[in-house]
Amino acid sequence: MRKWLIMLLLPLYMLGQTGTQEDGEGWLKDYEAALASAKENNTNVLVYFTGSDWCAPCKMLKKDLFDTADFKSVSEKYAILYIDIPRNMDLLSADQKAHNMKVLAKHNKKGVFPLFVILNPKGKALDEYSGYSMTGDVQYHMAMFNKYKN
Repeated sequence: MRKWLIMLLLPLYMLGQTGTQEDGEGWLKDYEAALASAKENNTNVLVYFTGSDWCAPCKMLKKDLFDTADFKSVSEKYAILYIDIPRNMDLLSADQKAHNMKVLAKHNKKGVFPLFVILNPKGKALDEYSGYSMTGDVQYHMAMFNKYKN
C-alpha cells in the first residue's frame, strides 16, 4: 500500500517542483548576478518583468516568444534576468519578493507588464519595450533584442 501511495504522490511532488512558466534554463533571478555575468561575458542584460500568475500577455509570451528558436538564439547573447511580480506572493520566497520589488522600483517605475529592459553591464538602461498584443507577432521584441546583442 505504501509503495502505491508513493507512486501516486511522486508525480504531484515533481509537478510542484517546477518553477513559473518562463523560469527555464538560463534565466537568472538575481540582479547583481546578472550584472556580474554581463561584465564577465561582455554582454548586456535583458530584464523581463512579468506577472506570471495574472498577466495574460506575459503568459502568451511563453509560447509566442520564449519557446522559439529565435529567442533562444538571441538570449545566448545576453545575461537574462527574470523579475516576477505575481499576485500570489506565496510563489516567491520573502527574499526573492524583496529583491524583485527593489528591481521593479529601479527599472520599472510605472509597473508595466510585460516589460523588457536592456541594461548595459553597469546597470544603465539602454532601451525598453512594453506590452504584447497577443497576436503572435514578436518582431518588435526581436528587433530590440537583436539591436543590443553583443
